Amino acid sequence: EEFRDFDHQRPHGRPASRNSSPGSEHTVGVFRPRDHHRPSARRDRARPIGNSQMAATALSAQSAYAAPVATRASRRASRARAPLRCVAEDAESPSAVATGGTPVRKTSMLVIGATGTLGRQVVRRALDEGYDVRCLVRPRQNPADFLRDWGATTVSGDLTKPETLPAAFVGIHTVVDASTARPEEDTYAIDWKAKVACIQTAASMGIQRYVFYSIDKCDQHKEVPLMNMKASVEEYLKVSGMNYTVLRLCGFMQPLISGYAVPVLEEQPLWGTDDDTRTAYLDTQDVAKMTLAACRRDEAANKVMTLAGPKSYSVREVIALCEKLGGADAQVNKVPVLALKATRALTRFFQWTAPASDRLAFAEVLASGVKFEAPMDETYEILGMDASETTSLEQYLEEYFSKILKKLKEVGGQSRQKDFYL
Repeated sequence: EEFRDFDHQRPHGRPASRNSSPGSEHTVGVFRPRDHHRPSARRDRARPIGNSQMAATALSAQSAYAAPVATRASRRASRARAPLRCVAEDAESPSAVATGGTPVRKTSMLVIGATGTLGRQVVRRALDEGYDVRCLVRPRQNPADFLRDWGATTVSGDLTKPETLPAAFVGIHTVVDASTARPEEDTYAIDWKAKVACIQTAASMGIQRYVFYSIDKCDQHKEVPLMNMKASVEEYLKVSGMNYTVLRLCGFMQPLISGYAVPVLEEQPLWGTDDDTRTAYLDTQDVAKMTLAACRRDEAANKVMTLAGPKSYSVREVIALCEKLGGADAQVNKVPVLALKATRALTRFFQWTAPASDRLAFAEVLASGVKFEAPMDETYEILGMDASETTSLEQYLEEYFSKILKKLKEVGGQSRQKDFYL
């Protein structure tokens, strides 16, 4: 696994002390159950409260608790009128103390899709910065033990079953949604229906910030089902009433390892297209860094920002870079864009080939000469970051090849992976 397990071994900096969480002095919240004596009783669905209503809500709650109650029936009726709420308040506010309940810290974070390529990097970065991280993971035979080993907590839930979601959102200030459908999963169920369920749950629980990952130029290519879903989720999130941050992504560097770097080392053929599409790739560790900056800064609230790498590359340029750093010539087989279009036209007529057609539609856009890139000056200013903090593709691939070639030299292996394992 030396060839493929590159990012799992890369350093993420020195972990921050869990006792010194940044930003904990800014915000707390109040969680009031409907029935104080029956934790298992059914609770009303929560509804978010805006900042302008916080003081009035806290004052009315304080008056309600101060009023004498004559009978057990009146106490029961009074409790029944109090809905379940998670309200962010100033830590120094007297009303926060007067209402009681469990405080919701600004550093409490829920990561959805925490086992994915990007989600796990967000978890590691958040833990390093002192956040209390909870991860929503699906029940499985092989649990996500590595998340707990890092210091996160896990909650089981199924995105396709909305009734399993609310428990994961209790006591959470910020939600980072990094989930997306796997190749074997229903894209519509995960990237649309599940997103709607998560946003509805978060809004009803009074979540203070919802971070959603989208795709660059998704609003310009709604003929592609996945991009249409991403654009629709963006619009749905904007009218949810929550503070949100949408981060549109151009492309990750990580898939280039298995797609191009490893085949070059294995001297296996590569597949590419004859187009001029250019992508400004980002390291997922840098995306995680930008995500945490967006969570910290008020300037990033209610913004849609495109995250792009320092430079955009075509497929031919990526392959040439891998050849240069790997010291080998690649065998490149080109697929004409017209062939992708013809294949998509054929597969979309059959129900059992619909998922393949959807993915070919996305591949068709990727191979149509579009430039997935964006100026980052304003984004860096909003995030309080500097362009020098972002890893370039040359740096990323150079680090990968230097480590792998050094390992091959140590064991006396060849550039082929099959020889390396011998």
